[in-house]
Amino acid sequence: MFTRVKPSDFQYLKVIGKGSFGKVGASSESMYAVKVLQKQVILRKKERDVMVERSVLLKGLQHPFLVGLHFSFQTSHTLFFVLDYINGGELFYHLQREGAFPEPRATFYSAEMASALGYLHSLNIAYRDLKPENILLDSGGHVVLTDFGLCKEGVSVGGTMQTFCGTPEYLAPEVLLGHAYSGVVDWWGLGSVLYEMLHGLPPFYSRSKAEMFENILHAPLQLHRSVSQSARSLLQGLLERDCTKRLRGEQDLAELQGHTFFLSINWDDLLARKVPPPFIPNLMSWYYHCP
Repeated sequence: MFTRVKPSDFQYLKVIGKGSFGKVGASSESMYAVKVLQKQVILRKKERDVMVERSVLLKGLQHPFLVGLHFSFQTSHTLFFVLDYINGGELFYHLQREGAFPEPRATFYSAEMASALGYLHSLNIAYRDLKPENILLDSGGHVVLTDFGLCKEGVSVGGTMQTFCGTPEYLAPEVLLGHAYSGVVDWWGLGSVLYEMLHGLPPFYSRSKAEMFENILHAPLQLHRSVSQSARSLLQGLLERDCTKRLRGEQDLAELQGHTFFLSINWDDLLARKVPPPFIPNLMSWYYHCP
């Protein structure tokens, strides 16, 4: 990451994603995604998300299920992040195409997500925006979390935040209510994504945002009869509205690892990427998620 590099060291092949103030392109030989951000646009829009993402990436995250930063450099007008090139597609894309996943596949993905979230929490980082659009599949079929713009650093166990942020479908009740909240919101997010993988839609979804927020706060959790008892138990624990009772405990990830839903998962093998993925994507040339 600290090797001295410059824009001309890369051969830019194609723009593979655009955001409101930047773009992601692919470079050759060793394939990377290069995120290019214009400083004047960032400053004009007071884009805190960009600086938060840069700060988190520069921590040198070392986890198999988090997108990695290889280089970071700048010119007088532009910031460059050189990231892993992940071209297996967004989880959102695969869900839209298939509708829902078989439970073993959802188990595998949620275990890898949980491992990544637990690692971030161990660094006192709350992710705060878990959703299928921010979850990529790599060429081998493993999960890769990307987009750290809504992360909050310095959140120790029991520490709290109060910023209203996230994506409406996946907001935890305490965030909606404007209460102080902790990294436990990430486990609500995991429950929401797991529910969506099994049912095809987020747990309290409505086309009306007001109705959806009301559902998140008050509607009973509806589970399809095909959902196993262990999945029901986990979903009910993760989607517990009272954040003090939500499944996580003082040991954070460790409580989830011991749940019967993950009985088939060897967590050491999972972390070592030795657990065979249940699905290998057709590689999507030039595809990359641009937050």
